[in-house]
Amino acid sequence: MKITAIETLVCHARMRNWIFVKVVTDQPGLWGWGEATLEWHTQGVVGAIRDLSELLVGEDPRRIEYLWQMMYRQHFWHGNGVVRGTAISGIDIALWDIAGKIHNVPCHELWGGRVRDYIRLYCHLGGGRMEDFYETAPDDATRFGELAQKAVEEGFTAFKSMAVPETMPLEGLRPVKYAEACVRAMREAVGDDIDIMVDCHARPSPRMGMQFAKALEPYGLYFFEEPCWPETMEDIALIQRAVTTPIATGERLIGVHAFRELLEKRAVSVIQPDITHCGGLSEVRKIAALAEAYRVSMAPHNPQGPVSTAASIEFGFATPSYIICESVHKDVEWRNDVVSEGFTVQEKGRIVLPNKKPGLGIEIDEAVVKKYPFQQELLQRTFYKDGSVGDW
Repeated sequence: MKITAIETLVCHARMRNWIFVKVVTDQPGLWGWGEATLEWHTQGVVGAIRDLSELLVGEDPRRIEYLWQMMYRQHFWHGNGVVRGTAISGIDIALWDIAGKIHNVPCHELWGGRVRDYIRLYCHLGGGRMEDFYETAPDDATRFGELAQKAVEEGFTAFKSMAVPETMPLEGLRPVKYAEACVRAMREAVGDDIDIMVDCHARPSPRMGMQFAKALEPYGLYFFEEPCWPETMEDIALIQRAVTTPIATGERLIGVHAFRELLEKRAVSVIQPDITHCGGLSEVRKIAALAEAYRVSMAPHNPQGPVSTAASIEFGFATPSYIICESVHKDVEWRNDVVSEGFTVQEKGRIVLPNKKPGLGIEIDEAVVKKYPFQQELLQRTFYKDGSVGDW
């Protein structure tokens, strides 16, 4: 059995271009689907996949670890950068899809079988850029409360928001009070039985991140995400030690070595590798084994397309430390037209029941993908009030 081609299909889905990866074999009807979506780097990732395909065409797709090692280690430069890491991830996911199809079982059966009966989903309320937030704080708090109520009405028992505004490296109490008002409104709207997460998007400096974490601690967050840059792991560790709130990070880390450093520093309670960036299903399973040794939970980052979601769900069914799956269900109204899925979602509670189809249990409708060709993502830039560059 040989790989005959590695194809990329780009599908513009409003905020981002989904990059689907199709690994084709010489066996009739046997191919695998992966995803390598990376916002604002679409063309770079497509080019990286083309480069990697030179290594893999003609190889046996069943030798997944061998092929992963070739993609990561060959051509001198190791695959730790986000563009190449994403390209490796997309191909690796597709190879596991092929493996499941060869053995006629879902991928989670290849990894030791199910460790749970269902997986809980959470949604994202949005938020983010809140210009003039000093004056609009009461209105924004009300809006967050309303969005929280709507998420619960849609069946979710957990949701995330970006209630922490953009801040300069050091500011006074106003942004902290703003974030507290928004989180208080969400907690009052949904009560204590619903899990609330807050994502800082690594915008704050370590000092501001500490202030936000302490201010929001009384509201019992399920986790508090990326309170500062992941490059400052020592500061993330300090924040975790200062509060009882579980701290989460990891969506921007590539490879097991980066997560080893994070875990050695006891910096977080939840790690969030992105399966489409960190090295694919092969690498995330190694990261999971490391997390298990440290008794740290996993909640993979997953705001991308439907193949990413299917991969995260298959991984979750076979991974003891996996706690919850990020889901996107309203990014484009035609999302379900692109893909057929083997798993089912119960609207009450928004829980996923196991996939029973081979591999990832999905198939991409290439005709639908062609209706939404590549478009350059919208330019996203942010600046602080003094004109200096901020983190989006």
